[in-house]
Amino acid sequence: MKGFWEKLPRPIMALAPMADVTDAAFRRVIAKYGKPDVMWTEFVSADGLCSVGREVLLRDFWFQENEHPIVAQLFGSNPENMKEAAHIAAELGFDGIDINMGCPDRNIEKQGAGAAMMRNPKGAQAIIRAAQEGAPSLPISVKTRIGYGTNMIDTWIPTLCDAGLVAITIHGRTRKEMSLVPARWDVIGNAVQIVDKLYAQTPTERPLILGNGDVTNREEAMQKVSQYGVDGVMIGRGIFGNPWLFSQTVQKENIPFIEQLRVMMEHTHLFEELFGGKKSFDTMKKHYKAYINGFDGAKELRVRLMATHSADEVEAVLREEYPEL
Repeated sequence: MKGFWEKLPRPIMALAPMADVTDAAFRRVIAKYGKPDVMWTEFVSADGLCSVGREVLLRDFWFQENEHPIVAQLFGSNPENMKEAAHIAAELGFDGIDINMGCPDRNIEKQGAGAAMMRNPKGAQAIIRAAQEGAPSLPISVKTRIGYGTNMIDTWIPTLCDAGLVAITIHGRTRKEMSLVPARWDVIGNAVQIVDKLYAQTPTERPLILGNGDVTNREEAMQKVSQYGVDGVMIGRGIFGNPWLFSQTVQKENIPFIEQLRVMMEHTHLFEELFGGKKSFDTMKKHYKAYINGFDGAKELRVRLMATHSADEVEAVLREEYPEL
């Protein structure tokens, strides 16, 4: 059951899930100015969704209609909780569910989740099947890496395929490598070949393969598709300060700087509207370095913005510097 995946254009351009970055506020801005083919939420703990902390975590699952198709990303190692969390995601109206099996955060790994799943193939399959049971109407995918300490693609990809996934996103580094080396797209290309061979006789059951790592714009993404045969590309860090990234008609460098500032201000007010009192305003500040760069006085302006504590203060600083706003 491929669900929305069947209807997506090829190659697929996807927005990566990034904790405290691709939150509901930023996704709304992205959907307005440069919507990708598919979006992911930030990852959410399946265990947490099955606890008294559920209501707090559900804000990470806020989305609007114009964000469809949107995938809920979950992490966890307890099958019963994953089943229940998948059911919750289905009830909330998501188009698909993705299981994080690549996050290197030590606190996540201590729970047996994230990248630790690569060291527990049977557990990984159990988690996938639990999600399928909890949300039988939704396509289930996984985001992972090429291995834990070494390249495991020859065994890890068949393990995932055996669980009946609809799509697999592969980050081209091992957990051990973190981001210390260039993404190994040749290994992602090997994964495509493995999947093609596995499903040579049953091509309609073949999961889609998306590549991820060191891609910052659509042009680079198209090059990776052409060179390595992936079905799509997931872009993460390139989205910082550039909600126009996925637009096929507009590029950030062609947008007047004053308009870029207006969008940053819009993003800031939206963050405060949604998360004021719920998330630290410092979460929003990580975007300012990306929005404010490449011109005389950028550093000084960023310093002033980093000292703000609210959207109104940000707007006051910007209007003082640029009255035409």
